[in-house]
Amino acid sequence: MASTATATHQAATPSPEELVLGALDEARAGTLELVAHLDDDQLMRMHSSIMSPLAWDLGHIAAYEDLWLGHRLAGLELLREDLAGVYDAFETPRAVRGEIEALGPADARAYMREVRARVAETIAREGVGDGDVCEMVIRHELQHCETMRQTMALADLLPAGEPPAIDAAATLSSGQGEWLEIPAGSFAMGAPASGFAYDNERPRHAVALESFQIARRPVDTASWMRFVEGGGYERRECWSDEGWAWKEEHDITHHPSLATGDPSAPACHVSWFEADAFARAHQARLPSEAEWERAATWDQRTHAPEDSGRRDEPADARRSREQAASGARPGTEHSAARPRPVEFAQVGRVWEWTTSTFGGYPGFVAYPYKEYSEVFFGDRYRVLRGGSWASSPRVKTATFRNWDLPQRRQIFAGVRLARDAS
Repeated sequence: MASTATATHQAATPSPEELVLGALDEARAGTLELVAHLDDDQLMRMHSSIMSPLAWDLGHIAAYEDLWLGHRLAGLELLREDLAGVYDAFETPRAVRGEIEALGPADARAYMREVRARVAETIAREGVGDGDVCEMVIRHELQHCETMRQTMALADLLPAGEPPAIDAAATLSSGQGEWLEIPAGSFAMGAPASGFAYDNERPRHAVALESFQIARRPVDTASWMRFVEGGGYERRECWSDEGWAWKEEHDITHHPSLATGDPSAPACHVSWFEADAFARAHQARLPSEAEWERAATWDQRTHAPEDSGRRDEPADARRSREQAASGARPGTEHSAARPRPVEFAQVGRVWEWTTSTFGGYPGFVAYPYKEYSEVFFGDRYRVLRGGSWASSPRVKTATFRNWDLPQRRQIFAGVRLARDAS
């Protein structure tokens, strides 16, 4: 009887190939559902010079999967070699994607199906290797869904119910003050050696920090509007030289969505320049990414990093992942029956800007291709942490590093304040 039970359990355990194919199919279903309400004109139109037509994103998702899983993993010829340059992000920059000959929506969907059918057959026959390339392709599609949501937000085309409402319980005062105290010390920053991570998350290395304070929650919309109404965009002393020049040249004021947004929700569509100015106006600063990661993994109750099955994952992100696994919509908040921690709250609602410029950790090695992150290293880009409501729980771990130009605010980004310890 025991051997029968063991055999049944083993038979029910999915193989690595089944897990990968299931995740690929789940990501694809989400992509197609995201654009199901849009017509061909909306999919083909160039809604913004800094974003791609949505149909281009669909073709790019298919071409990337064919390149990595069909061609490089399985050794097959490209299914559509004539499309390789069209959907290469570097050969075809965003500014020209609306002008080139690319696949229309129907043909892009057909290309996605053809690539997937061949990939599924190949994986079932030959396996997934070490799984890293498969995981990269899964996450690539999930990350493009967030990019597509950015485009859709600019064009007022988001599906009904997005972004999801903030949980009122998460905005209540915890009675523990607004600031979390993090004592001086060293911690291991970055992703562990085992498991999937992007190249810029490694190698894990020791970082020593002085004591600091970090806000328990991101700045909310009501606070941002008080900054606006108090003349924050006219107070020169709040702005860096570069930020002030950008604001003056482009006649920048607050993002329109802030005036109509939920006052209790984290402020969103905030550029790094604006986040920095807000922090200065409140005698604070933005956290470094090391401070952010330290706080996201710090358990105030035990004075040690969170002891969980995934030490690189913040508590809020873990709950989001568990929600996704249970079938709940991404971004949906927990009910009062499952109280949220108060130590470092609302992680993953908006991306959070840091003071850090984007670069490699000591000992960085590009893998599996330098164009993923290394070509962006330098002073031009600032790092964001934490994820947003539009990010997949599969992607937004405490070690994941996003980056963008300091003037960009199409991303779902806000700000969490920090300051030196008093």
